[in-house]
Amino acid sequence: MFYPFHFISKTVIFYTMDWEKLSMPEPGSLVAVGMSGGVDSTLVALLLKEHGCTVVGVTMSSWANDLPLPPSAEGVRGSCYGPDEAIDIAQCQAFCQQQGIEHHVIDVREAYHHHVLDYFKAEYRSGRTPNPCVNCNPNVKFGALLDGVRAKGIDFDYFCTGHYATLVRPTEDLRLIYGDVVSGQDVVRPVMISAATDKRKDQTYFLCRVPSATLEKVRFPLSAYTKQEVYAMAQERGLAAASRSESQDFIPDTYLDIIFSDQISQPGDIVDLAGKKLGVHRGIHHYTIGQRRGLGVSSNRPLYVHSIDSQKNQVVLCDDQDLLCSGLVAENWVWAGGYAPQSSFKGQVKIRLASPAASSTIIPVGDGSYKIVFDEPQRAVAPGQSAVVYLDGIIFGGGIISREMR
Repeated sequence: MFYPFHFISKTVIFYTMDWEKLSMPEPGSLVAVGMSGGVDSTLVALLLKEHGCTVVGVTMSSWANDLPLPPSAEGVRGSCYGPDEAIDIAQCQAFCQQQGIEHHVIDVREAYHHHVLDYFKAEYRSGRTPNPCVNCNPNVKFGALLDGVRAKGIDFDYFCTGHYATLVRPTEDLRLIYGDVVSGQDVVRPVMISAATDKRKDQTYFLCRVPSATLEKVRFPLSAYTKQEVYAMAQERGLAAASRSESQDFIPDTYLDIIFSDQISQPGDIVDLAGKKLGVHRGIHHYTIGQRRGLGVSSNRPLYVHSIDSQKNQVVLCDDQDLLCSGLVAENWVWAGGYAPQSSFKGQVKIRLASPAASSTIIPVGDGSYKIVFDEPQRAVAPGQSAVVYLDGIIFGGGIISREMR
């Protein structure tokens, strides 16, 4: 399959790169499968067993029983962190025992607390908008979990999960695309992440910070299937997980007060762009850029969160048109193959999961940061979120938004 790429450095470069999909695990290979108890990872484990692989199920344990979070009323885990974790572990164990699959529970509590919970609270309290899933994937699911598996002496050939994403590799040096090839160096052909068949379930944005070196042993067996097909295959095989509801996000909003209860919330002013006081907020961690509902102010027109000033402890509101941004600056980048482009180029940039990728120019600014200039203004750029660079659906890099440009 060939994709045409159009890039800008000092001149416009036209380069066509060929990509190959990574093959699935071979029969007889030892495959560790990250299992959550849901239909996706459960089906992955069974499909690999049917394919002739030796499957070892691994489930991470992150719940430290350190917060008074209530269990779900339905007895089904309502978020990725909480006391209902034991339900998922029990379901994974029951499935693996039924199928004759070895199963291990891996303790990732310390890593999860540091890279997800502490990070989540610190970002909100600094007036930024965190993305716990983006931070969790490289540090916990594809980090501490795999370290724990290896510590148990499991020398796996592949690590598979139920993510909806595709892994590809360029057939030529990746740097040819940027026009940055340095002679005499090894060819850079890293594993890269591309969209799965089911675009509605695309999870590539959340995987943007998983390094190419880690992805070498990773496979996503569901990449070619739609969610509907996955449910059908699970039902055909009589999997109990097929009747489970979808797993939820990091935490529901109802948990926020409990998560942030380690410090007393500091009320502050809600102001407009001119500094006029409109009301009082109950703590800046309850607000995100672009938010409209639950602001606690009365107005004869819709108002939105424009920015959050942690130094002044203020939430700034604006009209909808004031949310438009011409670009952004992002730092702390993870680039495919670890190679940071040296030239400006054109690409598509997603600034949040729910937003379509926007045509942009990506410009290195010399300190490891990159400026993203949108072809058309984008709404509600939120510092703390990830800016992910795609070219024809393939991730080239992801950085953390440090500031917006108006």
